[in-house]
Amino acid sequence: MANEFYALLGRMRYITRWGLMRNTFSENISEHSHMTAVLAHALALIRRDILKLPGPDPDRCAVAALYHDASEILTGDLPTPIKYYNPDIKTAYKQVERVAGERLLEMLPPELRESYAPLVLEDDRELEPIVKAADKLSAHIKCLEEQKAGNTEFDTAAKQTWEAMRAMELPELDWFLENCLRPFSLNLDQL
Repeated sequence: MANEFYALLGRMRYITRWGLMRNTFSENISEHSHMTAVLAHALALIRRDILKLPGPDPDRCAVAALYHDASEILTGDLPTPIKYYNPDIKTAYKQVERVAGERLLEMLPPELRESYAPLVLEDDRELEPIVKAADKLSAHIKCLEEQKAGNTEFDTAAKQTWEAMRAMELPELDWFLENCLRPFSLNLDQL
């Protein structure tokens, strides 16, 4: 066995996100996964240390977020308007992601597959709300950065990601939005 898993993960930087949008600067899934991991870790810490609520381990949230788009190494990044166009496409794409994730797991030594499976297949239900919130927050931050650069192409996406985050009703996400989001709209001198 060649154990291609790690080499393929290194290729995440070649998969560009936001393919249907005119971007001021491009974003790849490696950059997105890193930011999602930072945000998932922050949300879990806010939940535990500020809000004093029970929840998943922040370190586990960060690791799960690092792998949350791993299947896109094999599938590419399907734009959200297509992925969620209707329930049939959404279901079919989830199946494609699952097959891609299982294929990635086959590229690991057998002794490691069980440890990676919940990360690559996104099967840890305890971590899922935090990782999904961080994923949406990362997308929203991308929208804010594009808007800051004068790109109105992202106005609708910013509104949609904002509404999706508010609908999640996660107190740690609400806390972040109220206390940490504004600086993402500032320039370096303002920070």
